[in-house]
Amino acid sequence: QVQLVESGGGLVQPGGSLRLSCAASGIAFSMYAMNWYRQAPGNQRELVAKITSGGRTNYADSVKGRFTISRDNAKNTVYLQMNSLKPEDTAVYYCHSVVAGILYWGQGTQVTVSS
Repeated sequence: QVQLVESGGGLVQPGGSLRLSCAASGIAFSMYAMNWYRQAPGNQRELVAKITSGGRTNYADSVKGRFTISRDNAKNTVYLQMNSLKPEDTAVYYCHSVVAGILYWGQGTQVTVSS
């Protein structure tokens, strides 16, 4: 059974940093691309960052230069380091992967950027 479990969200002031983690189980983690999405109230879910099995990364324009996605295959974990956070980064952040054509999502972790 595939499980993705996020952690690391919270309340942070503008300009601050957070690191999100997503622990995966039930999959050969190193073989799959991993993604971070986010969804703010009233908005569609949007792709924030992705990392391929080979370690290539891609970012939404809105987070380039501020967010960094990385993975530790030994720990079956993908990370999202978020720096210079802005109020518009406030959202629920989800871990995501596609395994054998099936989409898997974590339960989400809330990130709130506010003074």
